[in-house]
Amino acid sequence: MAKPAVIIVGADKGGVGKTTVARTLLDYFGAHQTPIRAFDTESPRGTLKRFHPEVTEVVDVTSVPDQMKIFDTLGSAQAKVTVIDVRAGLLSSTLQALSDIGFLDSAKKGQITFAVFHILGPSIASLQEIAETARFVGDANYFLVKNHINETSFFEWDPATYNHYFKQIKGAEEITIPKLNEMACEQVEVSSVPYVSFVANKNARGEPANNSFVLRGYVRHWLGNVWAEYDRVKLIDLVAPKMESDIHQAAS
Repeated sequence: MAKPAVIIVGADKGGVGKTTVARTLLDYFGAHQTPIRAFDTESPRGTLKRFHPEVTEVVDVTSVPDQMKIFDTLGSAQAKVTVIDVRAGLLSSTLQALSDIGFLDSAKKGQITFAVFHILGPSIASLQEIAETARFVGDANYFLVKNHINETSFFEWDPATYNHYFKQIKGAEEITIPKLNEMACEQVEVSSVPYVSFVANKNARGEPANNSFVLRGYVRHWLGNVWAEYDRVKLIDLVAPKMESDIHQAAS
């Protein structure tokens, strides 16, 4: 039996696109036919749940009963991969809670596969979170996710600044999320469907939609580039090493 895998998607700074990345992960695992469940911590409304209602539950990650709902069921849940979309400002406190309950010790012992997708924006305030998070991620698969919400370059033009932040944690891997065309992004937002459904021209009920051919093309191209990054870091092998996965062609 495959051991449970938990992926934390978060940041302490708001506006860096955490839920966008979580949505691409759910689409990616779905395309690989990997059973998955998700928790949206934007309680009480939730944003991730709006796009992936079938697999997502809204919880208050600061609530002990809701923490039990997530972590007490890791071994018994049918889906062995759990994605937790942590709301802005709660990444550090959530990792502290995982340390307090012994989850990080279980990950260290190899009982659970644990990955942190730390979503970073192109600002010093965002990059400073890396050092603050470092003490919790020594035994995690730690991904520094550069989410290009605009045209900035994460200080790559300044090697000293770039290396100071991105090279300070040994073993951390970088993932680059390219910028999605603004109009395409807005159209998916209005449609309230997963990216793969938008590309397939389907509405929330799975019926034919009337999405723009051009905007669908932009989303298809963008999603393919995002998934290529997940392939590069061998994400499927990490969380579901014994599962055979046949990727769909939605983003090809």
